[in-house]
Amino acid sequence: MKKILVVFTGGTFSMMIDQTTGGAIPRYSGGELLDMIPEAKELAEIEYYDFGKYPGPHVTPQLMLQLSKKIKQLLSENHYDGVIVTHGTDTLEETAYFLDLTVNTEVPIVMIGSMKNSSEPDWDGPRNLIDAIHICLNDNSKNMGVLVCLNGEINAASEVTKIYSDSVESFKSLDFGSLGFVKNGKVIYNRLPHYLEKIETDVIDDNVDMLTVYAGMNEKFFRFSADSGASGIVVEALGVGNVPPPAFEGIKYAVEKGIPVVLTSRCPAGETDYIYSYPGAGKHLHDIGVIFADYINGQKARIKLIIVLGKTRDINEIRRYFEGPRTKYKDV
Repeated sequence: MKKILVVFTGGTFSMMIDQTTGGAIPRYSGGELLDMIPEAKELAEIEYYDFGKYPGPHVTPQLMLQLSKKIKQLLSENHYDGVIVTHGTDTLEETAYFLDLTVNTEVPIVMIGSMKNSSEPDWDGPRNLIDAIHICLNDNSKNMGVLVCLNGEINAASEVTKIYSDSVESFKSLDFGSLGFVKNGKVIYNRLPHYLEKIETDVIDDNVDMLTVYAGMNEKFFRFSADSGASGIVVEALGVGNVPPPAFEGIKYAVEKGIPVVLTSRCPAGETDYIYSYPGAGKHLHDIGVIFADYINGQKARIKLIIVLGKTRDINEIRRYFEGPRTKYKDV
């Protein structure tokens, strides 16, 4: 039998209803969870590692770095045919992208979570774990980067986002669609990830702010971020990459202080581009040195900037990581 490592980090997957508070709380260890899903051990030789019992909102970039290092260590010390990571769905896409950028292996890595806890009759954790095992057992899953699988749908960590707060069908790749799906144990891929990218570093700088632009926004939050010592700023701009003129002045202030400013769109899908030239528009933002982040959303851009800042402070190098060529699988 093939050997699979399951890393348990917590999230709703490990929760049950607390009788005192009436709300779901972390409860189960990895061993207890595997005992609750006995069919997992019928499919593969399962080893597990208890990383923690963190709710999604408790996960930080520093914990993501620790998780990345632990996975790399375990892969270097043992032979595994796949790695599955359980995680709280609220920040799953951020940790998935962090691992996608920092763990360089051909071994399939699949991130899963659950939208229902174990006290609910429709707990989706077992199905997601079984689906992830089938993904790891499929040779086509190698060299795909980190994958995310919930509700039978396979998505690339670099493309997926959580779009529903409380639905089991919560994760979607809005720009490119899913990579494939799992049905009755059969793994079917329709395409490859749009990009594959790795950044080698063991150090990060998580002092990166993220600001969402809104109608009538002025410069004060950008000035505050710059003056309070932020190492970088991610801006979720309007549309394809535009801001109100007063906000432009705040962004310019940060750029002139030498702070990398990375721009994404607050829209749930679509890329950024500098195609408008009215005051506050993308062309002027790019001209003053703002870095455009292509298709990735704000939370992913922040994760990437946190990682890149651990590797370099050179603004041209930072720009290359966001705007330069990457390993492209194929056009989609």
